[in-house]
Amino acid sequence: MTDLESRAQPGDHQALRLWLRMLSCTTRIEDALRQRLRQRFGTTLPRFDLLAQLDRFPEGLTMRALSQRLMVTGGNVTGVVDQLEAEGWARRTAHPQDRRAILVQLTPAGRRQFRKMAAEHEAWVVELLGHLSPAQTQQMHVLLSALKPQDPSHDSAH
Repeated sequence: MTDLESRAQPGDHQALRLWLRMLSCTTRIEDALRQRLRQRFGTTLPRFDLLAQLDRFPEGLTMRALSQRLMVTGGNVTGVVDQLEAEGWARRTAHPQDRRAILVQLTPAGRRQFRKMAAEHEAWVVELLGHLSPAQTQQMHVLLSALKPQDPSHDSAH
């Protein structure tokens, strides 16, 4: 099977070739994680990502905040929250300061299940990237940070 990088031609700009290499690597890792989440936990990566956001905010997040954080439509979030609520992993509650908004929170069962998934997910990521030395990992992190816009709310001295 060919990957996205196979689209590159010898005369293509180096930046395009780099983009296809990064995309190809990301896709391969993400595909492995998707498959493992499905096989081990019967869940999807979007569900895992939504659970991860809720785990970070025990007080809950609004549907709009979830959509923004996950960079998906409100309809996508609603569908996943509906599923998680039906399984007893999440609950919707009225927002205490905004009657128009609904907060979504993990239930204790949802938090326990997510933490099991998160521990295995982390181990899988470590395994998938484990062939890199600590120095290579650090070097890639530094190099890729040049591509990520700096958050103006963080002082560069920190």
